[in-house]
Amino acid sequence: MIRIGSRGSQLALWQANHIAEALRMLGHEVSIEIIRTTGDRMQNIAFASVGAKGMFTREIEDALLAETIDLAVHSLKDLPTELGEAFTLAAIPKRADPRDVLVSERYAGFDALPVGAVVGTSSLRRQAQLRARRSDLEYIEFRGNVDTRLAKLTQGKADAIVLAASGLDRLQKTAAIRERFAPEVLCPAPGQGALAIECRALDGAMHAMLQPLEDHDTRMAITAERRCLSALGGGCLVPIGAYCHRDGDDLSMRAVVASADGRQIICAERRGADPEMLGEQLAQQLLEQGAAAILGLEEKRA
Repeated sequence: MIRIGSRGSQLALWQANHIAEALRMLGHEVSIEIIRTTGDRMQNIAFASVGAKGMFTREIEDALLAETIDLAVHSLKDLPTELGEAFTLAAIPKRADPRDVLVSERYAGFDALPVGAVVGTSSLRRQAQLRARRSDLEYIEFRGNVDTRLAKLTQGKADAIVLAASGLDRLQKTAAIRERFAPEVLCPAPGQGALAIECRALDGAMHAMLQPLEDHDTRMAITAERRCLSALGGGCLVPIGAYCHRDGDDLSMRAVVASADGRQIICAERRGADPEMLGEQLAQQLLEQGAAAILGLEEKRA
């Protein structure tokens, strides 16, 4: 029996069941254990006020260490860029749509929002990039699972909200999607749209069982994105976007660093074959273009 650890939200359980079904198709028996994380307990508190590193993964990793579960299924963008030595990303399945989407019941798209319209999102990355395009809108903190956010929208607490396309697609809640933002307009979070299957680093048998679920191109792209994020010293609280994809024989990657108010935004693009090198070089390019000042790295070095 393979025991999967998962958060209890509707989306997290969809993801866990998706992996469970894939493992059952391979002949394994699977059960799912629901684990409540710090992030789940703090739904009404802004990320920026508490720090988000590991807040959706810590308790699940504790269960892995205690061997009460055998593997964990995460949204990859929730994982810190550096895992503890006891853990490994045993498999990264094929990525879903990595883009962000605008959801609204009243307006046809982002450009159709009137001056002063309220846009809800808990992501500083989304807020910063959208502010750079439209500073005439009001951006507010919008926490909760997918259903909670959609309900708040219906209740009129915002004119539009911005969510990850992958979550809405997986839950088949796409009716109110009005726009899928191109990465050139709103650069996704590193790892967005991808799932991460984490297990104990020394559990060779589990690692072998999970290898059929691995997607090579997704692994390459995610490696580049996470290396870029790590080299910039960022986490999910920093307004950094990074998106990489296979383009012919090479990887093509775009990354963005923005100030929280959207007044400064730095973009860079690069191609390469080695994902680690590509992520590192693109991060260095951003820093040389002024990202260090935005991220406060110059002050830290001083």
